[in-house]
Order: sequence, then structure tokens, then C-alpha cells
Amino acid sequence: MTYGAGSERVDTGAVVVVGVDAGGTSTRCTVATPGGAVVGRGASGGGNLRSVRDPGAHLVEALRGALRDIDPARVAAGVLGMAGAGSAGRDRAEGLARRAWSAVGLPGGPTVIPDLAVAFAAATDAPDGTVLIAGTGAVSARVRDRRAVRRCDGYGWLVGDEGSGVWIGQQAVRAVLGALDGRREPTLLVDDLPEALLGPGCDRAAIAVQGREALAQAVIAAVYDAEPARLAVLAPVVERAAAQGDVTARRILGEAARHLVASARALGQDDPTEPFVLSGSLLTEPTLLAELVRTGLTERREAPVLTAFDGGAGAAALALRAAPRLHVREDTLRHAHRRLISAPA
Repeated sequence: MTYGAGSERVDTGAVVVVGVDAGGTSTRCTVATPGGAVVGRGASGGGNLRSVRDPGAHLVEALRGALRDIDPARVAAGVLGMAGAGSAGRDRAEGLARRAWSAVGLPGGPTVIPDLAVAFAAATDAPDGTVLIAGTGAVSARVRDRRAVRRCDGYGWLVGDEGSGVWIGQQAVRAVLGALDGRREPTLLVDDLPEALLGPGCDRAAIAVQGREALAQAVIAAVYDAEPARLAVLAPVVERAAAQGDVTARRILGEAARHLVASARALGQDDPTEPFVLSGSLLTEPTLLAELVRTGLTERREAPVLTAFDGGAGAAALALRAAPRLHVREDTLRHAHRRLISAPA
């Protein structure tokens, strides 16, 4: 089977595209045919430029996993959506992408874009709408012609990403340290947070004998010894404590939801006929935070709120449009896009 226009026709049995979604916690890679069939997947650790210590190694691992049975010469185009690849981080992102591409033997280089458009494309083939992401980081954006044209937050763990997994983790650590030294109210987080940070092998009995000060020191040592993205592992701990009625945990999640809703609303009134996409593990899983955010976003909408699950598939759909060797009709592209994002991850 071939697609083409004029004198150029491409054997689609030989050509594939590569899509990569590099977020704060995980990197996902999808290899697809022009018809939207998934022929390879790979995954690795986080690829966020600002909160992960070695995002390049994770890019290489995800690419190798997805391409293990595919000749690199078959790759016609690639799109890499990376958290932290806005204008402030574009040069570094493109450098990492080129090196990863070369390391696995791929020709040329990928188109590098922020993860916003990739997250939006992972839920819909529509060209326009709004996306709100909350995972390791947090950001919202208005999308036009499959490009983010206006964004809010996404400034990284140190000065932004309010309502994200890392932000929730920071608040949880502060609450635990305050409870341990008497500045804040008691919380169930004191029981579960240390193990989440220190691991199941931590000697809680020894720490208990040494006292609350020893526990506080163990917590802060774990925080400062790890990359910032690791704080996001505490979000599920806060969710569990909130489900048990812990006042502190519920307050943290309530504040996170307010930050996320404010981020989306700061973009201005959206068109109720256009899709609104929720992305990131905190909003795509059945969490209390997701429930609070959906409630906060409730408006008179003609289009439903959609959920994006596989950013790698969204990136692959965008890569089909970026392939210079393919001249595929719009209706065919949209069919392939829908097929990609509906495939089981």
C-alpha cells in the first residue's frame, strides 16, 4: 500500500515515524506506520530537563526499546515532546534530542516541541482546544493548529508548577517536618511519608528510638539527596491520607486543585465547542485531585472534557504530519491519529 501525491509515492510498509513524550516521571516512545498502526513501544524514566538528572539516558533507553525490531533507516520523521523544552530550555532540549537520535542510529533529527501539544494530541485529533497537565510538573495551554500558542505556569519545580506532583510533595514534606518539630498540626503523613522517601528498607525502629529529630533529619537527607522529580512519589501518599480523612492532606489537595483550575482559567474563556484535555497522572487516574479539578472546571460546555493517556501516541500522530516524505490527505491523517490514540498503551 502507498500514500502519495504527484510523482512521489512512498511504500508505507517500509516507512515509520517516531513519537516521544518525555515527562517528569516517565519517557514514552511510540513507533507507528502512516496508517496509524503501532509497531513499537519503549519506556524509561523521566525526561524533564529541569527536574531529572540524566534525561538524555532515558531518551536513549526509550528509543532503543521502541526500535528494537525496526531498521532505523525506515524512520521518516520524529517528534519529541519534552517537559521543559520551552524557549528557556529549547537549545538544551534540541541538543539532548540530537544526541539521543544519533546514539540509536536514527537519521537526521527529531522535531523538538514542548510536551503541551503532545499531551493535547494524545486525546484528540482536533487542531484547537485547551490542555491542562498535572503530573510531576503542571502547566496549562491554549492550542491552535496543534501548537501551544498561550501557556500558564510550567515554570519548573523551583519557582512554579503549582499543583503538580512535586508541589504536592513539597507541601507534604513541610507538613511532616512541621508536625515533627511542633510548628504544625499532627498529620497521618508522618506515618507514611518517610517510608515513601526512604524506601521499604528504612530502619523505622531505629529511627523511632532516636526520636522525632532523627526522623526529620532522615527525611530532609532523602529530599536533598534525590533529584527534585522524586518528590512527586509523595502525591499518592497524600491521596491515601486524604482518603482517611487527614485534614492536612485534604488541605494540600484542595490547594493544588485551586492552583490548577486558576492556571486553566488564566488562559481566558475557552470555546465550549472545543475539546478540553486533562493530562498527567494526577488528572488521568481516579484521584481526589482529579475530582476536585473537574468540579472546579465545570462550565456549560458542548464538548466533553477528554483524558489523555499515551503521550507517545500523541507525539507519533504529530510526527505523521511532520514527515517530509509523506504526502497524506487530511482525512487519512485524522483517521491514523484516531487509531493511534485509541490503541491500548
